[in-house]
Amino acid sequence: MFGKDIYIERRRKLKESVKEGVVLICGNDESPMNYADNCFQFTQDSTFLYFYGIDRAGLFGLIDLDNDKEYIFGTDFTIDDTVWMGPLSFLNEEALKCGIENTGEISDLTALLAEAKSAGRSIHYTHQYRHLNIINLSKWLDVSVDEVNEDISEELTYAVTALRNVKSEEEITELHKATNVTRAMHLAAMKYAKAGMKEYEVAAKITQVAKSYNATHSFFTICTRNGQTLHNHNHSNTLQEGDLLLIDCGARLDNGYCGDMTTTVPVSGKFTEKQGDMYSLLIKMYDSAEALLKPGITFKEVHLEVCRTLAAGMVERGLMKGDIKDIVASGAHALFMPHGLGHMIGLDVHDMENFGEKIVGYNGEEKSTQFGLKSLRLGRTLETGFAFTVEPGIYFIPELIEKWKTEGTNSAFLNFDKIEEYLDFGGMRYEGDYVITEDSFTRLGDKMPKYSNEIEKIRGEAL
Repeated sequence: MFGKDIYIERRRKLKESVKEGVVLICGNDESPMNYADNCFQFTQDSTFLYFYGIDRAGLFGLIDLDNDKEYIFGTDFTIDDTVWMGPLSFLNEEALKCGIENTGEISDLTALLAEAKSAGRSIHYTHQYRHLNIINLSKWLDVSVDEVNEDISEELTYAVTALRNVKSEEEITELHKATNVTRAMHLAAMKYAKAGMKEYEVAAKITQVAKSYNATHSFFTICTRNGQTLHNHNHSNTLQEGDLLLIDCGARLDNGYCGDMTTTVPVSGKFTEKQGDMYSLLIKMYDSAEALLKPGITFKEVHLEVCRTLAAGMVERGLMKGDIKDIVASGAHALFMPHGLGHMIGLDVHDMENFGEKIVGYNGEEKSTQFGLKSLRLGRTLETGFAFTVEPGIYFIPELIEKWKTEGTNSAFLNFDKIEEYLDFGGMRYEGDYVITEDSFTRLGDKMPKYSNEIEKIRGEAL
């Protein structure tokens, strides 16, 4: 938690953007796994954390814009809670830490919202993803559960997005920390993995490192020899000589800030000639993105330049043919990279994705519907303070290749006979985290191995 002045200032800026009515910011509650007292690890809503910093279940923040009053509502702890969990802070004590003097029970919140609704005042809230909050809003606002997310406040959503997208110096410091824990997780896995191990053994090492920093995972770890499956959460395979091991994982600090990196390493210690060749193209793609990062450029432009680099590399290797601009315009290159180049990062690993990519990643502009490009989460103009990932990839997905070949999709640009020589290749990607500065960029965290000789050196020392 930061000092209370930071939270007071964040709420002040929000009040400048949303002029009238009441703003309701819903925190998260406990989420039972199989019965009420056996819950998943608690994760606070990131917008609630941003404006209040309190990592406690069952809280709601309310800003009465018309009367210039701010509240936090929740259920206070009892002596029974103290018996089971030890000494606990009362709600008013927690609230004062973020500059809030007015607190109340949930019944008080219910009454205040009913009064506001009866008076015809605007009640602003953002998109809800937890079912309990949807049910609560349904009761409090007297609407059906299906209507809750139809009545969200775009005014509030855009205002919150504008504030959270621009990271402060304090936030950038935390992102550096989260990235460095993520870096430690990757380096440990790169040194630990060996032929004969199960993927879950390497995934366990990643978790061990995160826990050693009092961190958790920012998302479910991808640790797989089948990198051609983009979000492969299966860890049951045995690593074999000649495999590529794709590791995509990140740390979430106890204050909520997240890291996200991907590395690809040769299990045998050295890339094969074919693997090394494709890896050199992957890093060329990555470097072409980094060379463009600065305020004022759209991330969509950066993505498309990476696609052109990919297409040119595939033409050089005989897997594609034709004019590079035509290839990218057609989307044919997406056979090898069917995802976007990156996404915002912050208190969420995909920052504010619950608000929708159109608002967060595109500032209201429509997204492309083209295969590959439609999966670009971030396309808007980069601004100073924006934090995001850069993550090119190269994949040979047998099922997709077979489908396109059978249907003749983009056959004018694809040499399927040559492509089929790579059906057992798998996939690879490389990812780093960045923040835009006044005239350039900074890669978050300490130096990370990137080039094939750096990766092989680490693997060679470990084997």
